[in-house]
Amino acid sequence: MKTGSLLDGVMPTAEAGACRDRLSAGLKRVLGEKGWLTDRLSINADASDWLGRTAASPIGVAKPASVEEVSAVVKLCRSAGVCITPQGGNTGLVGGALSMSETPGIILSTSRLGRRLEIDPVGMTVTVDAGVVLSRLHEVLEPSGLMLPLHLGSGGTAQIGGLIATNAGGSHAMRFGTMMDQVLGLEVVLANGAIWDGMRPLIKDNAGYQLRKLFCGSEGTLGIITGAVLRLLPAPRKIATALVAVPDWEAAVAFGQMARLELAEILTGLEFFSDLGVDLLRRHLPHIVFPLEIRSTAYVLIEVGTGLAVDPDSHLEGLLEQGFEAGCILDGVVAASEKQRRELWCFREEIPEAQRLEGIQLKHDISVPVSSLAEFIHSAREQCTKRLAGVRINSFGHLGDGNIHFNLSPPPGGAGFSGVEDGLSECIYRLSVQLGGSFAAEHGLGSLKVGHADRLRPTVERDVMRHIKHALDPENLLNPGTVV
Repeated sequence: MKTGSLLDGVMPTAEAGACRDRLSAGLKRVLGEKGWLTDRLSINADASDWLGRTAASPIGVAKPASVEEVSAVVKLCRSAGVCITPQGGNTGLVGGALSMSETPGIILSTSRLGRRLEIDPVGMTVTVDAGVVLSRLHEVLEPSGLMLPLHLGSGGTAQIGGLIATNAGGSHAMRFGTMMDQVLGLEVVLANGAIWDGMRPLIKDNAGYQLRKLFCGSEGTLGIITGAVLRLLPAPRKIATALVAVPDWEAAVAFGQMARLELAEILTGLEFFSDLGVDLLRRHLPHIVFPLEIRSTAYVLIEVGTGLAVDPDSHLEGLLEQGFEAGCILDGVVAASEKQRRELWCFREEIPEAQRLEGIQLKHDISVPVSSLAEFIHSAREQCTKRLAGVRINSFGHLGDGNIHFNLSPPPGGAGFSGVEDGLSECIYRLSVQLGGSFAAEHGLGSLKVGHADRLRPTVERDVMRHIKHALDPENLLNPGTVV
C-alpha cells in the first residue's frame, strides 16, 4: 500500500483531513458540481441498499459522465489510497454496491454514463454505456424487432454495467443464458486508471484469453465497466402464456421436463411459485386477481414465443392437455390478451414486493440441479422448521434452470427469527451445495456472502480468485471486501 495514503491507518487526523480535502477538490475539478457529491442528503440513496438492510458511510459519491472521467477518478483515488465501490442501479441484495470496508472510500455511480445507445440492425448488436437502464434499452429496441433477452423485476432501475458486473440471470436465462452470454465486447477502466477498449461486436474472437468474460460477475472488484457491445436476438412476434396449478413440487419438476422436451426452442419462460406467495400477494397487492379456481402447493408460469409462421397457442394448449392427462396439472388458464399475459406475470414478479411488505424476511438465492429441486425444497423446509417452528417458507424462482429464491418470514405473529437467522441460512446454503448446487445463483456474493464462499467452495477455487484479484488490483482499491 502507498506510504502516506488514507488506507495506511496511521496517518494523523489532521493530515488525513487535508488528504481528503485535496482528493475532494480534485474530484470536483474533474467532475464538476453535479459529479461529486458529499452532503449526506444528496448521497443518502446511493449509500443504502434497496432493502434498507445495509448502509455505508462513503467520503462522497462520484458520478462521472464519460470513460475519461472514470479513469481520472480512479487515478485520483489511487494516488490518495482511497477505495472505490462501483455502483449501477443499486438494486443488489448482497451488499456488493456498498463498501463495508473500514478503510476510507468513495462510491462511483455509473448513473450519468448513459449517452451511447447505438443499434446495429444488420449485425444484431447494440453498443451501450454502462449507465443505460434496462427498461430504457427494451423500449428503444422495441421498434427494431430485436430484443435483449434479459428480464427481471428490477428492470426499471438496474443498469447495464451492473447487470454485467453481477452476471444477472432473470426469468429467461433457461432459454437465452445469463448476462455474460449476451456480452460480445466491453470497455473497462482498470484499477490503475488504464482504459481497456474491447468493444468488438464479434461472436468469434479467439485472440487470447476471453477478457470480457473475466469481468462478467466480478462485481466491480477487477475493473469498472463503462460500456458494452451486446448481442441481440429477433423478438418473438407471437407469445402465449399460461399459469397452471400443480399437485406438488415433484409434479412441477415433471411438468417442467415435459415442457422443455415438447416445446424445445420456442419455450422462453418457465417459472414457479408457492401458495404462500399467492397469500402474500392477496394480502398486500389485492389488485392482482388470482385467476385459477383451485389452490394448490405450487404453480408454474410458462411462456412460449415464436415467429409469425408458428402458432404458439396451439403448441401451448397441446402441452397443457398432456399435463392434465399425466396428472401434472390440476387447473390452468391461458392468457387471452396481452393485458392478461402481463397480469399472469405479476404473480411471479411481484412476489418479492409482497414479501417485503409483509415485514422482516431472510432472502436466499440458491440453485440446484433441476432434478433435485423438489428434494431441496422438502429437505430445506424440514431443516428450517426444526430450527424455528412455524417459520413461513416462500419458494419461487426459475424452474428451467433450478434457481430457487428460498425466502423466509417469521412464524405468524412473530416479530423476528428468535436469533436463529445464521443457522437457518447456513443450513439452506449447505444443503444446496450438498445437492451439487450453489449458494449464490444470480445475486452474486457481494460482501454478505464472502464468508459462505470461503467455507463452502474449494480452497483451490478461492485461491485462484484471490490471485486474479491481486494481479488486476494489487492495492485492493476496487470494492474491497466483496467476492474475495
